[in-house]
Amino acid sequence: MHPRYRPYNERFRDYQYREALIGALPPQEWPKGEGEFFKNQFQDSGRYMNLAMAPLDFFFENGFPLITERKIGFWRKFINEMFAFINGARTLDELRQYGNEKTWPNFWEHWVYPEKCAKFGLEPGDLGDGSYSVFGKYPSPDGTSFNQFLAMIDQIRDHPNVTTHMVTSWMPVYALGSEKKQRKVVVAPCHGTAVRVIINEGKLTLQHVQRSADLPVGALGNIVGYASVALALARLLEVEPHRYIHFFMDAHIYEIQIPSVRELLRRDPRPFPTLRVCDTAPMDFLALRGEHFELTDYNPHPAMDDIPVTE
Repeated sequence: MHPRYRPYNERFRDYQYREALIGALPPQEWPKGEGEFFKNQFQDSGRYMNLAMAPLDFFFENGFPLITERKIGFWRKFINEMFAFINGARTLDELRQYGNEKTWPNFWEHWVYPEKCAKFGLEPGDLGDGSYSVFGKYPSPDGTSFNQFLAMIDQIRDHPNVTTHMVTSWMPVYALGSEKKQRKVVVAPCHGTAVRVIINEGKLTLQHVQRSADLPVGALGNIVGYASVALALARLLEVEPHRYIHFFMDAHIYEIQIPSVRELLRRDPRPFPTLRVCDTAPMDFLALRGEHFELTDYNPHPAMDDIPVTE
């Protein structure tokens, strides 16, 4: 089923993302800011982080939660990233198979370069054993692996009204590292810490817990990715996509991003757009790609593709 979107001219402007940005700013930058300064020893820039930010709660009837404060013209990359990981992709070469030269999640090139992979004992281009590939290839005790999402779908079909429809990208055995034990993942998973689906009265709600959220850059793509998965799951299960809720364990803004955030806050949000899974899209969940989604009613402010990121 498709979301029961309101007509575009009846959708209200959603200020939740704006409030999230304000909440992560330091008080000296914005009176209502609650961001506290933190410096990761392995990162170039310090950050202002909010460890108790309220979740973003999006009802699909009001549109798809693709922000309008700046144009995100590359939204398909985030959908392709999600379905790559749901299929178990863990290398750059595998990620390149999801989308074309313009729509594959090429931002991973910034993170998975030979020198950085070598620090974790990995081959060039390998995200690692503890990467998001565990969505699709979670190791089992017998030495095989299973797809968490397909297992969750089977459980939903057999027992729709239980509350344990949950998957995770976080594997401590690979994600934790010390002088005694080498970490086996280039980027410890920031999103997908917990993904939970609730089916109630024929309506689907997807909850997403994010361990670490770069609000001006990464979190936007994660919202698109997981909200798109909610649409795809609802279509497959023949229920209504009702709600997407995004929880933050650490919502932050890097020092070098403050000027960009000031510009974002000068822009008033506009009504959310419409996103649908195309009627011609395959029913095979693992075969879905960004090209199988259609975006309309998108009227954002100009793009800001130069917002800096840090390692």
